[in-house]
Amino acid sequence: MERALAHRFGPTALVTGASDGIGQAFARRLAEDGFDLILVARRERVLEELALDLSGRFGVDVRVVALDLAHPGAVTELLDATQDSPVGLVVAAAGYGSIGPLLELDPAGETGMVDLNCRSVVALCHGFGARMAGQGRGGIVLFGSLVGFSGAPLSATYAATKGFVQSFAEGIAVEMRPQGIEVLSVAPGPVGTGFAARAGMSMGQAATPETVARGALAALGRRGTVRPGGLAKLLGWSLALLPRPLRVRVLGQIMKGMIARNPAV
Repeated sequence: MERALAHRFGPTALVTGASDGIGQAFARRLAEDGFDLILVARRERVLEELALDLSGRFGVDVRVVALDLAHPGAVTELLDATQDSPVGLVVAAAGYGSIGPLLELDPAGETGMVDLNCRSVVALCHGFGARMAGQGRGGIVLFGSLVGFSGAPLSATYAATKGFVQSFAEGIAVEMRPQGIEVLSVAPGPVGTGFAARAGMSMGQAATPETVARGALAALGRRGTVRPGGLAKLLGWSLALLPRPLRVRVLGQIMKGMIARNPAV
């Protein structure tokens, strides 16, 4: 199934947040499928090592662009750097979260999260979406979350950014489909990644990044939203049955449990 993606969207895929976790899992799957790659993240050395591995293993061309997409102007710089690249698929996996009461968190970190998780996503979709529309084909994979369907106490900013991405993805999917562009929102539950460590979250029964990548690529062009992994599907279905105020309280208890399991928070 996935082998056809390179022929449908190719020849080049751009992956943000490619240095670890879900972004790196996507990079590996796409290289295996025959995509040439543009890998984007802050850590250039890690990206270079990954690029060497993927190009050697799968015989694809891999470029590295070291950028912090939370910074103003970074997406413009990325668009300039890829002006001559035939990007047919964008996987916007860069992002981070936090956990704890808002008033106890670093305000710069919270607003930076909005910049990376939301502003950069809009800029990426606008810039690369316009190029894909000119090509008459393309795919965009965005990342919501299980907590993006309601407020989440102790992770309020993160949940809000993911709610934004979910709504944004649903809207542009309708706009862009007539231009040959498929948009997918991936809304996973707990995933065992460096993202969780940065947020200070203790993840029990987490899905693997490979599960998320595999499920997302299988859904691209077939569905508008996907929840990869059995736990994500179960939690999503269970929470959807609850009235929204109760759902918010339940998510607050889940977040409180994550803090309790992680004494470093």
